[in-house]
Amino acid sequence: MKRTTLTLLIISIFISVTAQTKKPVAKKPAAKASTASAAVTPTVMARGKVVYNMYCISCHQPDGGGVPSMNAPIVKTKQVLGSKPALINIILKGMSGVDIEGESYSNVMPAHAFLTNQQIADVLTYVRNNFGNKASGVTVAEVAAVRNKK
Repeated sequence: MKRTTLTLLIISIFISVTAQTKKPVAKKPAAKASTASAAVTPTVMARGKVVYNMYCISCHQPDGGGVPSMNAPIVKTKQVLGSKPALINIILKGMSGVDIEGESYSNVMPAHAFLTNQQIADVLTYVRNNFGNKASGVTVAEVAAVRNKK
């Protein structure tokens, strides 16, 4: 046999044996959008703080205490610690006039629907776990579900 024919034969046998001994790779199922609570990680909290400092701090203040009779506090209130869809809607649609523990707050909170789902999830996770608050995080999927609800 010629050297090139022998080389081709060896390569052909090698490919054939390799193909037969290779284990098939199992396909992973596609990841489903999770509505489970987001992990409250230092990274999420840092991103949330950036959004808070950019859009929220001037009204809700550095300590989350708000401004009496004007801007609502976000410290241990049912609006912050309660229903996540209701809280997400406040960010998306804004809010006008609210009573919290017998005190009225009259300033209008503008809608922040321009924020991405990730930014909203991050800032709400930050708010729900800062200022003495302790609650589950908000996921991007939860924000998207509320935003997409007609």
